[in-house]
Order: sequence, then structure tokens, then C-alpha cells
Amino acid sequence: MRLSIYLAGPEVFHPEARAIGARKLALCAAHGFAGLFPLEENEAATDAAVAIYRRNLARMHAADVVIANLTPFRGPSADPGTVYELGWMIGRGKRALGYSNDPRDLAARVAPDGLAVEDFGEADNLMLACGLSEGGFPILRGPALHADPMLDFSMFEACLRALRG
Repeated sequence: MRLSIYLAGPEVFHPEARAIGARKLALCAAHGFAGLFPLEENEAATDAAVAIYRRNLARMHAADVVIANLTPFRGPSADPGTVYELGWMIGRGKRALGYSNDPRDLAARVAPDGLAVEDFGEADNLMLACGLSEGGFPILRGPALHADPMLDFSMFEACLRALRG
């Protein structure tokens, strides 16, 4: 039986969300996995929030693994919905992998504001970074090889290879 992978990330907000999802699903299949992208052709962007939540929760229940795109989104850190999904999956004992198309440490991305900033050399908050590394898969980082980091699939593919290996 093929492992099923929930594909968490802010790509669902991108203007090319469906194309990005199709590409990720094709990459999963090419590596022998079944991908579960949180946006399907028949879903409308205007669906009620609770309906979207329930569909994504059903996908997470069905998945064996999560791969989370933790590239900074709308700020210095990962998308909060993606972080929720990642924590939900880890909390249920499912394997989890994460990647960022930004090679910088979190501390390098946070603007000084007089508050302490975690400076552990991690890609994001220590709870994300340690949650993943304790599970055997530290956050993979690489510079975006495309002008739009959401259209760069190199780190996503690295996660697929790590999962296979």
C-alpha cells in the first residue's frame, strides 16, 4: 500500500494554487506516494470556513505523513494554518517532514522590536524545528531557485526523497 501524504502549506492562497497542487500531486506519484492536497478541483474558495476545516481534517486523518511548506509567509515565520496542521499530525504520531525555501535562520528574518528572539540557528520557531528533528526529519532548507518561492519544488522533492530513503 502506498503511503499517503498530506501536503500542508500556504500554496492554497497562491493565484496558481490548483496548478501548484497538481504539480505536487504528480511529484508524489512519481516517487510512489499518494498526495492529498488541501484544495481540490470541486472546492470553491467561497466555501464556509467550517466546511474547509472539516475536509482538511478528513484528509489529515487519512494521511500517513505530512510534508509542510514552512517557507515564511506573510511575515518572518511559517503560515499559521500550516503550523496547526503540522502540530495536529505530529500530535497523532504521524511522520512529519518540513521544508523552507528561505535558507536564513528565524533570527535573521525578525525585525528588532525590543523583544527577545529565539536565536538557535533554526529555520523557524524551536517548537517547529525541534518537533520535526525529534521525529527524525529536520527542516530542510534551500534558497528559492525560482523568483516565486511557492513555485520552487526542489525542497519539496528533497522531502520526498528523504521519505523514500
